[in-house]
Amino acid sequence: MNQTVIILDFGAQYAEVIARKVRECNVYCEVLSWRTPLETIIAKKPIGIILSGGPNSVYATDAPTISKQIFDLNIPVLGICYGMQLMMQLLGGKVIPAQDNLSREYGKTITNFRNQCLLFKGLPAKSVTWMSHGDVVEAIPNSFKVSAYTSRCPYAGVYDEVRHFYGMQFHPEVEHTKHGKEMIRKFLLDICHATGDWSMKDFLVTTVERLKMEIGEERVLLALSGGVDSTVAAVVLSKAIKERLICIYINHGLMRKNETEEIKERYKQLNLNVHYVDASKEFLKALAGVEEPEQKRRIIGNMFIESFVGKAKEFGGVSYLAQGTIYPDVIESGSINGNLIKSHHNVGGLPSKMPFKRIIEPLAILFKDEVRKLGLELGLHEDFVYRQPFPGPGLAVRIIGAITEEKIAIVQEADAILREVIKKRHWNMKISQYFAVLSNMKSVGVMGDSRSYHYTIAIRAVSTSDFMTANYVKLPYSILDEISRRIVNEVRNVNRVVYDITSKPPATIEYE
Repeated sequence: MNQTVIILDFGAQYAEVIARKVRECNVYCEVLSWRTPLETIIAKKPIGIILSGGPNSVYATDAPTISKQIFDLNIPVLGICYGMQLMMQLLGGKVIPAQDNLSREYGKTITNFRNQCLLFKGLPAKSVTWMSHGDVVEAIPNSFKVSAYTSRCPYAGVYDEVRHFYGMQFHPEVEHTKHGKEMIRKFLLDICHATGDWSMKDFLVTTVERLKMEIGEERVLLALSGGVDSTVAAVVLSKAIKERLICIYINHGLMRKNETEEIKERYKQLNLNVHYVDASKEFLKALAGVEEPEQKRRIIGNMFIESFVGKAKEFGGVSYLAQGTIYPDVIESGSINGNLIKSHHNVGGLPSKMPFKRIIEPLAILFKDEVRKLGLELGLHEDFVYRQPFPGPGLAVRIIGAITEEKIAIVQEADAILREVIKKRHWNMKISQYFAVLSNMKSVGVMGDSRSYHYTIAIRAVSTSDFMTANYVKLPYSILDEISRRIVNEVRNVNRVVYDITSKPPATIEYE
C-alpha cells in the first residue's frame, strides 16, 4: 500500500464505520488499537491518522491514551469525539465533565461552521451533526482556532492549520451527520493529499505478493464453507501459492437444502484442490441437547479444527491454516477493542492450541461488499459473488434451542421456500440478506379442522452496506403472504410464520 491512513480505535462504537467511509473515498486504511506502539505506527508510514471516539473520559486515571510524540511526526491528525478531547488534553487544552444538561449533547444537533477551515470549505455554514458526548472541552491549546460550534458546545470543531490537526466533537462518519462523508473526504484528499485511487485491484496485487513472502514454500490448509468469503480467500491464496493450497470442505450437516451438492459442483468449476469430508453425524452428536448459542458456536469451532487437524495429518507437513474471516467477524468477536457481541467459529470459537504455525486470513481487513468487489475482480460469476451470506455454524444459529434432525429438515424446507419466492419476485438483488429461522416457540393452530401445536418460523430480511448496521426490509405484503402460505402448507410441524422488523442495532442480523 503506497498510501495508508491509520485509525486508532479507543473502543469506539463507530470506529469501523470510520474505516468504511475512508474506504468509500478510495483510500486504504487500517484500524489499530490505541495500544499499538508508536514505532509500529511509524513503520506503516501513514499519510494521516484518525483518532476515534470512545466511551471513556480522557481525564480518568486509566483512560486510553497515546504517546504525545504522535503529534511530532508531521502527519495530519483528525480527532473525533473522544479523539478530539484526547488531542486537546495532550496538547495543552482542558477537558471536564459536563456540569449540567446544557453541556451534554446526544443525537442530531444544529451546528454552525466556519468555512475558512479546510474541512468545511464549500459546505453549508449551518447543518445537522450527530453528537454523543457527556464531557466537554473547556479550553483549547493556544495554536488552535474554533471551526464549529453549537448552542451548547463552543468547541464543536477546532483546528491548527499550520500543523494540520483537526478535531470534531461530533461524528462525521455516521449517516445522521449531513455532509459528514464530504468532511472526511476533505481531510483525506485536501489535507492528507491522498490520491483517492485505491481499489480492489490494488488490494489483490499487494495481498498476493504479501502471501508469497509470508508463506514461502510451505503448504496451507484452507477451510472452505461454500460461502463467498472462504471461496474468495481460496482463489486469492491459489494465485499466491498455487498447488500448495489444500482446500477442505467439511459438511457439518447444517447446510441449506441441496447446498452441499451445489457447493461441490461449484468448486470443480473453480479448479481448486478440494477434499470433501462428511462429518455431519459427528457434529450433530456433539451438539445434541445444547441450547446456549455461544456454546453451539464454540463446539462447532472446536469440531471444525479437530476435523481439519485430522485431515491435515493425511497430507503431512501442513504449516498454516487459512480462513475466510472478514472484518465484521473480527470486530464482533472483540478482537480489536470492541466488546464481544458473539463468537464467530473462525475467530472467537478457535481453541488456543493448534498444530499450525499460525492462521492466514487474507480478507480479515475487508467488509462484505469489498469481498464481493474482490470476487468480481478475480473473475467469479455474479451469481456466486452475490450468493446469500451464510454463517459458518450454518443452521445451528438459525435454530433456537437444541438441534435435532427434525428441526434441521424444517428450517431447510422453510428457507428453500423463502429463497424461491424472493428470487421469483425479483427481490433477491434488493435485499442484502434473507433467511428463515426456526424459533423454539410452539403455539396452538387449526389445520384441517383439527387443533395443531407446532413451531413458529421467523422470516428475516435486511438491507445493509457493511453488515455492521442493518435495516429490516419492508417486503410487500403480497410476498410475505405467499411465503407464509407456502411454508404453512408445505412444511410439516409449522403452523405460524412471523416477520422480524428489528434493525441492527439493537438486534444482530443472525439470531444466535
